[in-house]
Order: sequence, then C-alpha cells, then structure tokens
Amino acid sequence: MKYFFLFSLLISHSLFSQNKIELTDEIASKLAEKPIHCISQEYPNKTAHIINNPNEAALSPAQLHPAFFGCFDWHSSVHGHWMLIKILKAKPNIKNAAEIFKILENTFQADKMNAEANYFTKYEIAQNFERTYGWAWLLKLDEELATWDNPQAKIWHQNMKPLTNEILRLWKEYLPKQTYPNRTGVHPNTAFAMAFAIDWARATNDKTFENELIEKSKYFYLKDEKTPAFLEPDGSDFFSPSLQIADLMRRILPQKEFATWFDKFYEERSIKNISQTPIISDINDFQTVHLVGLSFTKAWCMKGISDALPNNHPKKIELKKTADIFLNNALPLVFEGNYGGDHWLASFAVYALSQK
Repeated sequence: MKYFFLFSLLISHSLFSQNKIELTDEIASKLAEKPIHCISQEYPNKTAHIINNPNEAALSPAQLHPAFFGCFDWHSSVHGHWMLIKILKAKPNIKNAAEIFKILENTFQADKMNAEANYFTKYEIAQNFERTYGWAWLLKLDEELATWDNPQAKIWHQNMKPLTNEILRLWKEYLPKQTYPNRTGVHPNTAFAMAFAIDWARATNDKTFENELIEKSKYFYLKDEKTPAFLEPDGSDFFSPSLQIADLMRRILPQKEFATWFDKFYEERSIKNISQTPIISDINDFQTVHLVGLSFTKAWCMKGISDALPNNHPKKIELKKTADIFLNNALPLVFEGNYGGDHWLASFAVYALSQK
C-alpha cells in the first residue's frame, strides 16, 4: 500500500510538472473525479442550517437541499457542479463525460431546483444562508449554463431559474443595505462575490444589477491605498483579501484608471509578500488545507490583473509568471490530502486554469 501511494504521487507530480500547466483532457478528467465522487456523498456534512424548532433538528442534508446536499457543504456542491459543466463544455470527449452528464441530469430536475429555491423562504432565518459566497458560486453556475449552446443545458438552465431568481432577489435586497465590505480571506469576502456577480450580470445583460454592483464596488474600494497585504495571509485563508479587491476593480475601471489605482493600492513590500507560496503544514487539516486554495485564487487574480494592466506596466509580466508558479505548486496537492480538500479544491483548480 505504501509503495502504491508513492507511485501514485510520482505520477501526480509528473502529470503537473510542465512549466505552464494547461487544462488538458487528462488533467480535466482527473480533476473531475473529485466532484463526481462527492456530489452524491451526504456525509460528513456541514449544513449551516439554523434550527428554528425541534422538528428541523432531524432534517438530513438531502432533505434540506435535494440538489446540493453533497460535497460537505452547499457552496462546495454548487461549485462542484459548476466545475463539471465547465469541463464538459471545454472537454466534451473526456473519458468520464457520460458519467458527468448523468450526474448533471440528476441534479437539474425542476422539482429539486424548486425545493432549493423554496428553502430561502420556507425557513425563518434562511435569508442570509450562504450570503454572499454561495450566492456568487450559484450565479457562476447559472452563467455557465446560460452561455452553453447545448439543448439539454438549456433545459437545465430553465429548471434552475427559480433558484437563480431567488438568489438575485436576496442579493438585490441586501446590496443597498451592505454598509461595509468584508475584507476577510475566507467565505464572506465581499470583493470575490461582487466580481462573480458582475460577471453574471454582464453575461445575462442585467444592466441594472451590474451598475448597482459597480457603484457599490467603487464606494467600498476606490479610495483604498497602501493596502496592508504584507500582513497576509491568516492561518486558514483561501483568498488574498487584497488581490480579490484588485481583481474586482480591474473589472470596473478603464485600463489607465485601473493602473493608477493599482499603483496606489500596493506598496512593494505587499507585492513581495503576496507573491510568496503559502506553507502547508498539514494538508489533512480541514482548515490548513485552505492555504492550497489560496494558491489557486492568487493565480486567477494575478492572471486577471496582469491582463488588465498596460503592456508597459512593470508588474504585468511578474504577476503572470507568479501565477504560473502558484499553479505548479498547488495542482499536485489537490490529490495528496483527504476529504478536507477533496470536496472543493478541484473546482478552484479548474477556475484558475480556465483563466488565460
């Protein structure tokens, strides 16, 4: 058993040892195995359900969420589904394509999507369930279906509308009331969620929502200067708070204005610090493994920021190269831990790899 593990480890590192990693059929198929295995796995489970009465205490994850009950928690199931759709769109002929299609067909049934939508009104304190991290991934999932020219995907997208509409209702009610952003390196991070929401609004031509998000983003972050990124990361971060802000602002500012903002936002010591590879002391710890995800989110942010900077900007090439270093370091680690990483890391890897 020991030698089999070592052999598998060598294969894993060999597969991902190239200088610039790309989402090949082989890598896509290997990553897809993670959500394939956990989407129907109900336990262990972190439901995050607020129990309002004794009857609710007995509800199982699948009773609460008939579509997105697996992968340890609701948001991981949502972005696990997003990942499978992303892979199937990009790599329709991979070896596990039929298995992926079967999983998606089972999830995107109209009755299950209606039940997921009803959750937010059925339970007394569910209005802030998964706000705004899970909401962001739900919109990213909807965006992926909305932009897929596939007959079955159109049915799935239509079936999902009640849930998407419910998330939109909640977000549009919450956005004007959100006085301060969450500048954390974990789930509540505001900049991450708003970036995904802007992507969705543009893909679906919701101009009103897009403009509201842009104005709120400017209100939160436009005057930021000398961000203390030299203090990052915290011990269980999977986001760089500063990079998430920059990744949001590059979406909403013209290139010249963004470059000016960026230069005021980052000091050299902060750039140097966020370019360091996170140290993973225990990959089997459910919190420490977040730091593997941090490499993926740093990579996708740095790619996007690099693309947004002018060609003559001194950080443009540096950020792109650093992003590749993060990817090379983190991708083999997706296959070396336990369920603490298995239930979510592959999605982050695919999103990072899908950013050019």
